[in-house]
Amino acid sequence: MKQSFKVKVKNMETNEKNLVEISVMGEVSSPQSGSSPYSITPDGKPKVLPGIGGITYNVKVGDNAVQWEADHVEPCVSVKNKDRDENGALNLLSCIGNVARVITGDAKGSTGIVTGKHGGIENVLVDFEDKTLEKLAIGDKILIRGVGVGLSFTGYPHIKSMNISPNFLKVFPIREDKAKHVLHIPVTHVIPAAIMGSGLGSQQCYRGDYDIQLFDQHMVEQYHLQTLRFGDVVAIMNADHTFGRIYKTGAVSIGVIVHSNCVTAGHGPGVTTLLTSAEGKIVPCLDSSANIGIYLKIGRFRKGITRKG
Repeated sequence: MKQSFKVKVKNMETNEKNLVEISVMGEVSSPQSGSSPYSITPDGKPKVLPGIGGITYNVKVGDNAVQWEADHVEPCVSVKNKDRDENGALNLLSCIGNVARVITGDAKGSTGIVTGKHGGIENVLVDFEDKTLEKLAIGDKILIRGVGVGLSFTGYPHIKSMNISPNFLKVFPIREDKAKHVLHIPVTHVIPAAIMGSGLGSQQCYRGDYDIQLFDQHMVEQYHLQTLRFGDVVAIMNADHTFGRIYKTGAVSIGVIVHSNCVTAGHGPGVTTLLTSAEGKIVPCLDSSANIGIYLKIGRFRKGITRKG
């Protein structure tokens, strides 16, 4: 495992000029609740907690993702379509770092940044500044300029990209090693595939996420998982996401923390995939500042925002 670095690669060659930029749209979703308000923990305790959807005024990229009295809570604003097919396209074509613009309501004209995708519910998560949150309402329409699907790295055929926009890639401090044909990626945590849960078995990683289970306290302490933040870039070892999420010795996948910890079995902080290499051509490098909020200047890293967690 390499230690932290601050070098930003210059002019990394990609196929950006060939990518399609396309509009997708959803609306600020209502918080979700099933027929019962209870979530049951693995040790049989019932919990009633806030969770998926809505506008979360005090939960942002950069905050601790584990400490909340919540279950699957999504930072800032959750966006969704009621039509299943339209929502599939919204989740597929939105990429982390895409620009989102409010087109209806009191916050019309305000812009934000896509920060993740939540599987199952298929929400797209968007960060807005506080003055926009105060004007937003459930049902307001959000237009996203979707670009990033199909992005690839010239010269690195064994590394696959997904859910990552060219806008984010320009500020993501990846370092190339052309001699060894590997990319060095800054991450806050290195996570064993053995503790990954909900989302396993999916045949694709272009939508949604999968969860880091935090039910084994020894593993939490060993890998410092109690310090996970929304927006943290993490490495999942022995995990291949090329055509779905599978265990594969030597493979490395990189993702971003998109939703909070959960109390139900098999669940935990969610990870949306950014990069994967079945051949292990990704070298994770520990760096406590590896967070999309820092790179994109959003969430708790916006000017004038108080840091929490």
